[in-house]
Amino acid sequence: MASSIILAAANKSLLAAPSQCHSFSLCPRRPPPLHSHSSPSKPFLHLHSLSLTSLHRRLIPVPALDSDVPHPLDQGSTLKVKNNSRKEEWDFWTAKFSAGANVPFLLLQMPQILLNAKNLISGNKTALLAVPWLGMLTGLLGNLSLLSYFAKKRETEVIVVQTLGVVSIYVVIAQLAMAEAMPLPYFMVTSVVVATGLLLNFLNYFGMLNAGIWRFWEDFITVCGLSVLPQVMWSTFVPYIPNSILPGVISFVTAVAAVVMARIGKLSEKGVKFVGAISGWTATLLFMWMPVSQMWTNFLNPDNIKGLSAFSMLLAMIGNGLMIPRALFIRDFMWFTGSTWAAVFYGYGNILCMYYFNSISGKFLLAATASLVSWIGMALWRDTVVYGYSSPLRSLKELIFGS
Repeated sequence: MASSIILAAANKSLLAAPSQCHSFSLCPRRPPPLHSHSSPSKPFLHLHSLSLTSLHRRLIPVPALDSDVPHPLDQGSTLKVKNNSRKEEWDFWTAKFSAGANVPFLLLQMPQILLNAKNLISGNKTALLAVPWLGMLTGLLGNLSLLSYFAKKRETEVIVVQTLGVVSIYVVIAQLAMAEAMPLPYFMVTSVVVATGLLLNFLNYFGMLNAGIWRFWEDFITVCGLSVLPQVMWSTFVPYIPNSILPGVISFVTAVAAVVMARIGKLSEKGVKFVGAISGWTATLLFMWMPVSQMWTNFLNPDNIKGLSAFSMLLAMIGNGLMIPRALFIRDFMWFTGSTWAAVFYGYGNILCMYYFNSISGKFLLAATASLVSWIGMALWRDTVVYGYSSPLRSLKELIFGS
């Protein structure tokens, strides 16, 4: 989900210690071992059965439009659960892969934070003008939207990733405000939105938030996301097209109208569901647009490719790639699309551009290519095995269309 997804990241204090389970959503990932030479007690059988039932219900494929529905339940289905132990094991590992994405994403942000701090301490505020505050603000909005999406789905590890993304970007924005590179009124509004967003998301995650307040927050990020996305896409091609705020204005009016109609019951059930999924998809598309914008810049100004760090692009590829198995496993089409796009087109795509312009060696490109292809191939193969399918095409079909 880039720089979701590159800009994405997390608060490691939320991760459960290996010997504990602070969240019910994580409990099924650590099933107690069964030994063939001993007979489990009835209470254990009962708990183990509940664990498998919970896992089964959580992993039932859903249509792409229903990606934001938390833990879809199988009501009255006769679907048989096969290879439960394999599913629980892969459930555990895919969750840990997602949690591991914190490392590359954090490494991506820390150099910029440290460099900004160094310039602020030395009094070189002008250097911070090179960091576009509007771009950072856009990334922050994307992370907040995805945080709300994953908080609703109770995906703890990715909540941590997105939270660290919000916090790290906010630190950079605060540094820009200190250097007067960002207008103070905008910073104050941003601070209120970030504090409110983090508070509401975590209250909702722990079931302590009123449903009406949560709906209002979802409407807010839906309007913001849908307003920003077309404007960012339009601005990418300026000055080849006129500089205008018209795309943002039109999309803002459309978003407000859609939200109001959904809340007063003027839309069909499918329409309401579509409006509910907008915030997550706009955040994903916003991050997906980043590689398009970067490659467009590379095309117009090939010399700028020298300013890209091959190591940073590799970290972007790794961070997003680590989340692909989890998105595929739980059949989250939106998450899978964003992570795969960012890994392939942002991380690997820029590495390919750097090789084309002789900025990196062929060995570096070959290593990156082999790693990415092997990882995606492994994710598809393992998913096919744990679901007991004969072809990964069925996994992809369920991912896109549901069962």
